[in-house]
Amino acid sequence: MGRFWKISLLAAVWVGIWASLSVAREPKHGGVLRVAHRDSPGSPSILEESSDSVTAPFMSIFNNLVLFKQDEPRNTAEHIEPELASSWSWSADKTALTFVLRQGVKWHDGKPFTSADVKCTWDYILGRSATALRNNPRGGWYHNLKEVVPEGDFQVRFQLGRPQPAMLSLLAAGYSAIYPCHVPLAEMRRHPIGTGPFKFVEFRTNEFIKLTKNTAYWRENRPYLEGIEWTIIPNRSTSVLAFVTGKVDMTFPNEMTPALMKDIKSQAPESVCRLQANNCAVNVIVNRERPPFDNPDIRRALALALDRQSFIDILTEGHGLVGGAMQPAPEGSWGMPREMQASLPGYSGTVEANRAEARKLMEKHGYGPDNRLKLTVNARNVPTHRDPGVLLTETLRNIYIDAELVPIDTAAWFPKITRKDYTIGPNITCGAVDDPDQNFYENYGCGSARNFTQYCNKELQPLFNRQSMETDVEARKKLVWEIDRRLQEDLARPILYHNKVATCWKPAVHGIVPMVNSVYNFPRFENVWMEPH
Repeated sequence: MGRFWKISLLAAVWVGIWASLSVAREPKHGGVLRVAHRDSPGSPSILEESSDSVTAPFMSIFNNLVLFKQDEPRNTAEHIEPELASSWSWSADKTALTFVLRQGVKWHDGKPFTSADVKCTWDYILGRSATALRNNPRGGWYHNLKEVVPEGDFQVRFQLGRPQPAMLSLLAAGYSAIYPCHVPLAEMRRHPIGTGPFKFVEFRTNEFIKLTKNTAYWRENRPYLEGIEWTIIPNRSTSVLAFVTGKVDMTFPNEMTPALMKDIKSQAPESVCRLQANNCAVNVIVNRERPPFDNPDIRRALALALDRQSFIDILTEGHGLVGGAMQPAPEGSWGMPREMQASLPGYSGTVEANRAEARKLMEKHGYGPDNRLKLTVNARNVPTHRDPGVLLTETLRNIYIDAELVPIDTAAWFPKITRKDYTIGPNITCGAVDDPDQNFYENYGCGSARNFTQYCNKELQPLFNRQSMETDVEARKKLVWEIDRRLQEDLARPILYHNKVATCWKPAVHGIVPMVNSVYNFPRFENVWMEPH
């Protein structure tokens, strides 16, 4: 055989192999995805809840008007695509955003989706519905939204009070689900009805959540899976064991520490694991109205006592990142420069020198080795919160504070901190959108339901609005950095570090794309498929 024919034959063989691999990788219909869940969600009502314990299992029941692309790991404005809206357009003055809606979409109970449902959803959020949301954590997002106006059954206009370029990104977050007008809120907390790729079947507290395929889904040929089953396994070791032994196909998204990921890879080396940033800042919430932290000297002593690198080394094996309120680069777009961070209390200098200064502040107010302060540290009863809580209690001992860690179940945690029934505690603030409008107004805005410390600096509120209207990215960054610097100086919510965590899944599972700048926006799961076992 001549050299030419040998080369041709080899090429043909490679083409055949590639073709067979391509066929093998073609998405297949069927299979039930089994996922571990870290704890029992408060309810399935996304509009009323504040955790990825809710969005992770229930986001696939719903649709948004628009959504961040599910195959892109980084959420950006350029990666927003239509869902229940087929298109959108801005008015010339950028104060009106109009959506043309998709026709022929049905709710899971067969009723038609129309513009009335969009209006009803934001009437809930804006507090204009006859039935109020039990909690309204997204209210602060839409402070600039004046009204939602249906223009016929299949067009709707969002009328803003001023220009706000980030509005489209807020609408693309997993939290911005569209609710049906005809289903009472009380029912949405028990048996949610959506238009999404999966339908609700059953939720048993502390046991499981079951979803089934929406066979009448408006998007052709989706979803691929027949269903999704979430098994609630609060203990991390038990959850890892369930994964490596094949009882579940996927760990809870963005939950595995670097150490746990190593454990999984050692026991199940074929597993696919992604360790990455997720726009979650581990921080400390401080009740500024309750002694001792109503005293600014004691708050400053706390800031000086924090050894951020120690938290990072112990809890993330060195993978976490020091930062302010906004997620650091390169995954984040708005993080403060390092040189600006260095001017903040506790961000520079030696740990011992900082703690010596902190003890002097405590001594100024009568505390010392023979008069130690006793208090309770509350933490949400999941490992990602408890672990920083343990280190926080150890940190406080260095400045004459003896603290007891008291875990609180998830269902009770958010109501407890919302009514400000705490003194101090570890918290994780995850950005639903990598944009200052979401973070500043939600977590630091005066009167926001998600501003758990009720921090209110009326001098900063106008700056929030200035950065929100700014269309020049570089000019906006400078405003954002100045706001972030002042938030950290004020100890509004001291940031310990920005996390890096892992998600693992079996190699037979395809289409999982965890996002590097949000934990809330990717689990639509309509593109996920499984090879037959």
